[in-house]
Amino acid sequence: MSKNQEYVKQYAEYAMEQMRRYGIPASVTLAQGICESASGQSELSRKGNNHFGIKATSGWVQNGGKYLVYTDDRPNEKFCQYASVGDSYEHHSQFLKGNKRYSSLFKLSPDDYRGWTNGLQNSGYASNKKYASSLQSIIEKNNLQKYDQMVMQEMKAQGKTFGTETNPRHKTDQNASVTVPNVSDELKYSYPLKRNEFMLVTSPFGTRKDPINPGVTQMHKGIDIRAKHDDVLATEDKGKVTKVNNNPNTAGGLSVTIEYNRNDGSKYQCTYMHLSSIAVKVGDNVNAGQRLGVTGNTGTRTTGEHLHFGVKSVSTDGTARDIDPAAYLAEISQKGNIHLQTLHNGKDLTAQYKVSNPTTEKPEVQQSPEDWMKKLLSSEDSGVSMPSGDPIIEMAMTMFSSLMVLALQIDNKSEEEKIQQVTDAVVSKTIDLSSLLPSYKACSVNIQDGKPYLHVDNGTIEFTRELTNAELAKLQQTLGSASLNDDDKRRGVASIIQTAVVSQQMSQNYQKAMDYQQDRQESVQIK
Repeated sequence: MSKNQEYVKQYAEYAMEQMRRYGIPASVTLAQGICESASGQSELSRKGNNHFGIKATSGWVQNGGKYLVYTDDRPNEKFCQYASVGDSYEHHSQFLKGNKRYSSLFKLSPDDYRGWTNGLQNSGYASNKKYASSLQSIIEKNNLQKYDQMVMQEMKAQGKTFGTETNPRHKTDQNASVTVPNVSDELKYSYPLKRNEFMLVTSPFGTRKDPINPGVTQMHKGIDIRAKHDDVLATEDKGKVTKVNNNPNTAGGLSVTIEYNRNDGSKYQCTYMHLSSIAVKVGDNVNAGQRLGVTGNTGTRTTGEHLHFGVKSVSTDGTARDIDPAAYLAEISQKGNIHLQTLHNGKDLTAQYKVSNPTTEKPEVQQSPEDWMKKLLSSEDSGVSMPSGDPIIEMAMTMFSSLMVLALQIDNKSEEEKIQQVTDAVVSKTIDLSSLLPSYKACSVNIQDGKPYLHVDNGTIEFTRELTNAELAKLQQTLGSASLNDDDKRRGVASIIQTAVVSQQMSQNYQKAMDYQQDRQESVQIK
């Protein structure tokens, strides 16, 4: 018997009970349990009876809910811990039932597993674009749909209706009562991108140098958020799609605008630009966390993939003005108890707009360039610190961060300039080392697909090539040496680069000589 079959045999009745109570197909619940808990073999399921990977919100913890600390997307995250597997199944159902983004699913038939799995994916349950097809494959390979039919036949034969009042929990689970804390409040609001700790803003609201025409100053009417093929999400419940631009050849490219009403008659309009695809149309109603599209790099005014997020405040008389999106995000984060930060160069842009609460809010501490570097490199937005079992890639990552620390100390820059230097290096995955070799026109190390590339232009020779394992090892040995001071390390790095340049020059000279000799031989043969 396979692991999946063993799981189904043990927990099918739990899933059928949830179907009776909430109308969620038993097949879908079982498939999600198999997928999220590795058929009951995951650490969370073994130690905490958590079969669906549900994280412990601040409301869960504040209400006395137990939790496990576990490293998943981020180190040391909190996950719900349950007294029984039945409690895990019950909490999962309550989570879906209490979250408005899934409300449309409960209009489907309880045995429509395809509708449910597609709906879960479209509502943003998982970032995996193949989540629905994966669940459907599990269901069909294990014939899980038979449990849906068993419950449907049973309810019909007994004349019962679906619901918690007519279908109390099984006796063995009644001692443990599970509630979802603050679900009605927390799920009314969402940030525009799903992040675990913070959103990285590469360009804030306000006056800036035009990225397309650096010599020109412009007013940036939004914030640019670091992104890579991410789902963009509605930020509030009861939103309405008021504008969709499907023309990629406009300044903002593919874009969507969502409007939210306020009790005083005013409105907020949130616009998402430079998308690669759009999942809604004008007139659609959306709820918090609902997927609107996917980030991209469309439009005539963009220098790389990112999400431009803009917010307009529309007064009761119809007057509209652009506002700092950080102010809007501060408002919804406090209403929705969202603890994500919106960081630009180490500072939380929303902090200045939040209503201070001395009992819960901690004063913001200015980060050092080194601390900001560590935070960025460990973030999901860095694109540099990639988990890998490959020792060469891991060596390259360590070398990159060590070089960055060394580069920070070369010039007499202010702390603010150093922090900006860190942001630029991490976003571009490039460290400028030209100050180590002032006679060179350019010298930098760039990370591409986990591999380090050296770019050099010394006025005589210009090349870009991958660093060899031997060069990587020498750099790592130099940067990691406790017996060398910073000046020695700089000289050591410069020496390694100069050796690489000489080697490249010799290789090119040799190749030229070989080409010349080949040309002469061919010329003699022709004569």
